[in-house]
Amino acid sequence: MTKLKVAVIGCGSIAKHRHLPEYHLHNKVEIVAVCDIVAERAEAMAAQYGAQAFTDYQEAINLEEVDAVSVCLPNYLHAPVSIASLNAGKHVLCEKPMATSKEEAEAMIAAAKANGKKLMIAHNQRFVASHRKAKEIIESGKLGKVYSFKTTFGHPGPESWSVDGAGSWFFNKEKAFIGAMGDLGVHKADLMRYLLGEFSEVGAFIETNAKQNTEVDDNAVCILRTESGIIGTLTASWAYVAGGDNSTVIYGEKGILRLEADPVYSLIEEYRDGSVVNHKLDKIQTNDEGGQTTSHVINHFVESILENKEPLITGEEGMKSLEIILAALESQETKQIISFKKEVLA
Repeated sequence: MTKLKVAVIGCGSIAKHRHLPEYHLHNKVEIVAVCDIVAERAEAMAAQYGAQAFTDYQEAINLEEVDAVSVCLPNYLHAPVSIASLNAGKHVLCEKPMATSKEEAEAMIAAAKANGKKLMIAHNQRFVASHRKAKEIIESGKLGKVYSFKTTFGHPGPESWSVDGAGSWFFNKEKAFIGAMGDLGVHKADLMRYLLGEFSEVGAFIETNAKQNTEVDDNAVCILRTESGIIGTLTASWAYVAGGDNSTVIYGEKGILRLEADPVYSLIEEYRDGSVVNHKLDKIQTNDEGGQTTSHVINHFVESILENKEPLITGEEGMKSLEIILAALESQETKQIISFKKEVLA
C-alpha cells in the first residue's frame, strides 16, 4: 500500500524527540514536510528525515500529497493551525492542551466534523502499560468501590527540555496561556477521566512561585470530585528540582493501586488481606530517555487513519480534559468550587 504522508508543523523538542522519530520508525508512514519559523530547525529536520522544509505552515499543509498533520506548536497556535489543516483536508494530531479555551476546542471539533477528518489530541498517559492495567483492575471489580485518589505530575521545569531553554514560549503567557497545569496537569486530568469517569466539581490553588520572569503557573494543587462521588487531588508542578514524579495512587474498598510510584514495579496492587501483586511493565515515558520508549500516540493516530476508526483521544475527549484545567483556573480566580453542567460532560 502507499504510505501515509505526514507534515510536522513545529520542530521544537516534542517534534524532535517524539513525533518525527516515531513517524520515521513506522513502516506505513513517510514524512514529506516539516515546518518551523526558525528556518535552520526546519532544514535540519528535513535533512534528517528526507522531507521538504518550510517556514510557512500554510505552504506545508496545502501540499496535495499530505494526508495528515502533527501540530507541535506553542499552545496559542494549536487551534488555528489545527483548524487550517482540517480545512485543508488533512487528519490532525494536536499536542496538548488542545486549545486555550472551550470555544477554540469546539471550533476544532466542528472543523474535523465538517471535513470528515480525524482529530486526535496527544495525551499519552492512556497508553502507559500501568495505567491500562489499572483500568482493567478497576473495571473488573477487584478493587471494589473506589473512594479516593491522588495523582501527581511534576519535574524541574521545561528549561532543559525546550529547545529555547529558559527563554522558551512555555514561560510566555501570551503564547502558552497556561503553565504547569497545561503542560502536565491536563495529562493527569485526562488520565483520571480515563480511569475513574467524568468529573463534576473542581477546586484549585494555583501559584507562580518557583520560576522567575513568568506569569504562568508553576505549582498547582486541585481537588476533584467525580460524578460518582470519588474525591481526590491532582498536582502539577515545575518545581520538583531533584527529579520528576509521575505517580498516581487509587484507594478502593478492597485495596490500593500504586501506579508509577516505585522505581522497579510500574504497578503495585496492595489488598486489605495483606496480599500484594507487583507488576513489572513497560516503563512510563520520560523526557530523560531521549526518545528510547515510544509514546504509542503516533502509532495509534496512524492506525486510526489507516483502519478508519475513532482515535482513543478524540477532540471531544481532549476538550473534556481541557475543561477540567479551565475550571481549575476559574476556581483560583473566583475562590469557589466550580461545578460542571451535565450537558458539558454529555
